[in-house]
Amino acid sequence: MFENKYKVFENIDLTADEGKFIGLVGPSGVGKSTLLRLIGGFLKPSSGTILLEGKPVLKPSPKLVLIHQSIVTFPWMTAIQNVMLSLTPKHLPRDEAREIAARSLETVGLQGFEDLYPKEMSGGMRQRVAIARALAANPTVMLMDEPFAHLDELTAEGIRQDIYNILFNVNFPLKSVIMVSHNLTEVLELADAIYVINGSPATVVARIEVNLPRPRNPKQPDFDRYLDTLYNYLTVRRRPQ
Repeated sequence: MFENKYKVFENIDLTADEGKFIGLVGPSGVGKSTLLRLIGGFLKPSSGTILLEGKPVLKPSPKLVLIHQSIVTFPWMTAIQNVMLSLTPKHLPRDEAREIAARSLETVGLQGFEDLYPKEMSGGMRQRVAIARALAANPTVMLMDEPFAHLDELTAEGIRQDIYNILFNVNFPLKSVIMVSHNLTEVLELADAIYVINGSPATVVARIEVNLPRPRNPKQPDFDRYLDTLYNYLTVRRRPQ
């Protein structure tokens, strides 16, 4: 029987500090989404350890939630029912669960839209519902895999302008966000630090601290300098081991 021994990663070392938005970038096919799923406990590493608050991550946990690039909402459920779904494992009284879900929807700017079905909402609204559902579960870390990839640029930009304050909201215990994206401008708008992975097997080639004042704008004087730095790291080719 054929056994695939292809090594995807080598010497990967990442840290997501409390209160930090972490960006993760790399060429297509380098393993960014796979790495995100390893962090979330959805896949098991063949070696090494994933730690959350000092404890190994051995399986999926409500403390680690994943926002997919595909906008995942259930069409037969209203916005508030979609959000309440994440509270099912807690077996809360329905009124309490509805109150938490409503508060989450208000946080993402959807107050008054609780009873709409996904077919009645725009793509941006549906992605906000998915974010509200994740927040309602009270996670410690949110993992985001190309969360704005299927939105038009105007809608994506609108959410990006809000998302940092939405995620690091005093009403929720979220401590860190790790986001994968191909959009370098998007990453620079949001991230406090950016890890660049490249090569085969993939490894961390740089950690870049982003020292730009918020709110950020691509027209800021140093924005292009950061973009050039990221581009340079992404275009350097490493030989396969």
